[in-house]
Amino acid sequence: MLIEELKGKALDEFFEGLLTLESIEECYTFFDDLCTVNEIKTLLQRFQVAKMLYNNNTYSKIEAEAGASTATISRVKRSLYHGNDSYELMFGRMRDKPYSGPRHKE
Repeated sequence: MLIEELKGKALDEFFEGLLTLESIEECYTFFDDLCTVNEIKTLLQRFQVAKMLYNNNTYSKIEAEAGASTATISRVKRSLYHGNDSYELMFGRMRDKPYSGPRHKE
């Protein structure tokens, strides 16, 4: 696990804090306070790439739709297929609870 060296009280508290967020809107405001726009874009792109790989999309389609480089796609693919199975866990749960549309104020 690559994150192993960061494990400890501070990271545990950070994750506990994330788990207290109760809505999409709370996530928007928290991540707006925590991250720069570019940091959020990077996280979002990696998530999109993982989801597209999980759904068996081709590299060319992922490049076109997510705007990701082949290096980013390869990196995410390595985590998806040789990581901790966290994407499988999340995408499986998301499949069981389909996206219900926007839940934030426009």
